Amino acid sequence: MDEVNVIGLGYIGLPTALMFASSGVRVIGTDCKADVVEMLNKGELPFDETGMNDLFLAAKKNNIEFSSEYKKMRNYVVAVPTPFNPETKLIDESYIVKAVKQILEVCSNDATVVIESTVAPGTIEQFVRPIIESSGKTIHIAHAPERILPGQMLYELNNNSRTIGVDDEETGRHLKALYSSFCRGEIIVTDIKTAEMTKVIENTYRDINIAFANELATICRDGGMDVYEVIRIANKHPRVSILSPGPGVGGHCIAVDPWFLVGRYKEKAKLIRVAREVNDNMPSIVAHRIEDLMKENGVVSYEKVGLYGLTYKENINDVRESPTLQLLSLYKEQKDHFCVYDPYVKTKMVDGQVFDMHEFVNRCDFVVIMIGHDEIKNNSYILNDKIVLDTRNIAHNLNHLYHL
Repeated sequence: MDEVNVIGLGYIGLPTALMFASSGVRVIGTDCKADVVEMLNKGELPFDETGMNDLFLAAKKNNIEFSSEYKKMRNYVVAVPTPFNPETKLIDESYIVKAVKQILEVCSNDATVVIESTVAPGTIEQFVRPIIESSGKTIHIAHAPERILPGQMLYELNNNSRTIGVDDEETGRHLKALYSSFCRGEIIVTDIKTAEMTKVIENTYRDINIAFANELATICRDGGMDVYEVIRIANKHPRVSILSPGPGVGGHCIAVDPWFLVGRYKEKAKLIRVAREVNDNMPSIVAHRIEDLMKENGVVSYEKVGLYGLTYKENINDVRESPTLQLLSLYKEQKDHFCVYDPYVKTKMVDGQVFDMHEFVNRCDFVVIMIGHDEIKNNSYILNDKIVLDTRNIAHNLNHLYHL
């Protein structure tokens, strides 16, 4: 039986650990947060995800443990955060460096360390390899960046293709066999720096395309055109596929990874930087639309303005880099607060937050749809007597409907 110590039990590490375990691999999941480890040992999941409960039960029937300590095993999968420095735009490699150092304290010679966290090209060469080489141990290094979407994590872990960057063919064969225990998609083995770059540019490509749609929205607003009609017609062209604009970009991938390239290649990543700036500016664009519509419709108090949606994506509870939270950060000095509601966020995160849809609707004269959960898609008629700013283009035929 193969074995793996998964380091970091967050949105990537935990489902990966459960996938390995349910496929017959012996797994120890390690996290520095004692409360997360305690929850898992009690049989409780720290976040919701479609199918996770069943997978958790299947994993527990096999050989999986949860601990705050690193264990001596043949393989290590590192899935820790990789934020960026807001000033320099460079990756903050400290979480990975700390994890690798702790692995080296317990691992034996010939162990394999796989970095799944998304990193800038050259990060492993610059920060990870020197630590391993100075340890005196013979350790195989690899990069197998995650490629999954919250809300579809388990399906995508099973079916998406994977990229594994390695130094030698033997390590590539070993890791391809290990990941094949659950991955039915194509597994491509390449060098480490190519694997690093491939993952970053996947999210950068999407960020640039979103920025194009968002910039179109501002141009069409200024020119008195309906951006959705413009995009609908343009997309009739067989080689055109423009995305829909929105209130900003969230999540820990698209909103973060392009900055790695900007930070490392400052003079070359010009288009990438501009796209990031366009998308980062969208919450401010929404704020200006809110102000204009409040004046136009005689809404004098922010307490009468409701923000529907706190998550960054529809039908999940993930609020990382949420456009709504970015928008609220622009109003930190306000004495009266927006009314905020999200059916997937069950704990209080912001002032003015309520936990019942009817209370939310009753309290508001003006509703801003920040995310298109199915709940509001299927029940938008309840907003018919409200002023509505729909940043997601999911409500139709309302009496007082506005868009970006």
